[in-house]
Amino acid sequence: MLLDQETENEIVFELCQHLGRSILPVAGSERPGAPAGTVGTAFFYSELVGATDDGEVAHEWLLTADALTDRPYGEILLRPSVTEPAEGAEEPIELPGFADHWLRLPELGVAAMPTGGLHGHADDRGWRWRTQQVTEAVAAPADAVARVGAAPGSAFVLALGVGDDGSRPLEAVVERVARDDVDGVRVTVELPVGYVGAPVFTVESGAADEPVLRCLGLLLPARDGGHPVATFDRIRAALAEALEGGAPS
Repeated sequence: MLLDQETENEIVFELCQHLGRSILPVAGSERPGAPAGTVGTAFFYSELVGATDDGEVAHEWLLTADALTDRPYGEILLRPSVTEPAEGAEEPIELPGFADHWLRLPELGVAAMPTGGLHGHADDRGWRWRTQQVTEAVAAPADAVARVGAAPGSAFVLALGVGDDGSRPLEAVVERVARDDVDGVRVTVELPVGYVGAPVFTVESGAADEPVLRCLGLLLPARDGGHPVATFDRIRAALAEALEGGAPS
């Protein structure tokens, strides 16, 4: 759906308010203290996997692009808005053997980290996470992904950019998304450093013609002047298959 500018601006505001704490900066390097070789964004995703007498059962993942996770050493940087107290964000989460911490799905270009270790890290250091997640209700189902056509529609990318001073500011940009015969769904322009791995959103018309936000998927590295998107219909299927095969949850 192609939206007017006023509606696009309203969606950007809503994204920052309701999902701004779903994203984290990630960086990979050859060793501690070395310049980052890969810099991007990761985001929390929560999916329902069943129910028990005690309630619903959900798995929470940190998702990013697989291309960001292939370094020997990596860091997940923290933001004061996602830790309680805010002082918990003063030190990054350092991860030697960076690739080994992720369930890597190279056929999709996606990497997924079960978040149990992240919560354990916070507990050990006396703080707790204060995050938002892209929930299963927001993640686009297969029929929503299929409705992305060749005609460009409004797309919204929520990411952590890279400032001149190395800071990672929260940014939301409005671009266009369309389908082609090579990449499937893709954002049609190349985005700045730090955006790879970020969630990509679009809007559909709901039952009462109100806009319904959908997360199409995850922004992959740029190719041919744009970015392929790993869509949630494929991400869901790959995670389900991995869990059936005994991947950590």
